[in-house]
Amino acid sequence: MSTSTPRIPGTYVFDTADNRRGRALNRLCGSLKDAGNRARFSADEDAYCEAYGLTAEQREAVLSRDWTRMLELGGSIFYVFKLAVLDQKSMQYLGGVFTGMTTEEFTQALKAGGRSFG
Repeated sequence: MSTSTPRIPGTYVFDTADNRRGRALNRLCGSLKDAGNRARFSADEDAYCEAYGLTAEQREAVLSRDWTRMLELGGSIFYVFKLAVLDQKSMQYLGGVFTGMTTEEFTQALKAGGRSFG
């Protein structure tokens, strides 16, 4: 008999990574690690969202860079962060919110492959 840890309401930041409703959103954000995809996304964000099959709510969250809403709609923090990296202002915001680091510390941690977080 195995015991499992019950999910605690409100922990969506980490729990929705495996949530099916966020799959399209996570695929879109994950695709942005490729320079060609980043260029296509920058050229026409709405069409790029359409191509990935985002719901209207997910599309609105992506286009308005509403990070909290993206997480609530099933996005994984690790994938949503790939979108934030495209924008320096967003990266600074997320760096401060999620790590408590200064922008410089956060940038150094990214360059180190994320091993310096915490």
